[in-house]
Amino acid sequence: MKLILIVEDEYGHAEILQLLLIAEGYRVASASNGKAALELLQDEPPSLILSDFMMPIMNGGELGEAVRRSSSLCNIPFVIMSGTDEDIVRRTFGDYDAFLVKPFDGQAMLALVERLIANGRPAQPSKEEVSESMRQLLKGIRLSDGE
Repeated sequence: MKLILIVEDEYGHAEILQLLLIAEGYRVASASNGKAALELLQDEPPSLILSDFMMPIMNGGELGEAVRRSSSLCNIPFVIMSGTDEDIVRRTFGDYDAFLVKPFDGQAMLALVERLIANGRPAQPSKEEVSESMRQLLKGIRLSDGE
């Protein structure tokens, strides 16, 4: 059974998510903030993280940044859930795999979870690939020397 980590400070929301996911056959762990989630991540990496954005102690963006910096966790699909405008979230943390606007439809959330677990996180280009792409791009650009 796949493990999903729910990071949500509103108990009622966390409980509903847990019930939906358990009914679909997933194992669920939960934390009420990003710091508590990081502690849980040391025990067993989940197949997916569903995280609220606005939380005390460590918010979802800060948690996402910590996950992406970790070589052992960086490939876990990360879903941000929030009633906050996505543009605000993106300015804080943009490396998430999906954004769910609260309140959201439970069936749509389950379909998203299933898709992300089945397909995994899209492959990120390596630094070498990015550098090569930049070299190719710059080949066609002639810089003016002011003359």
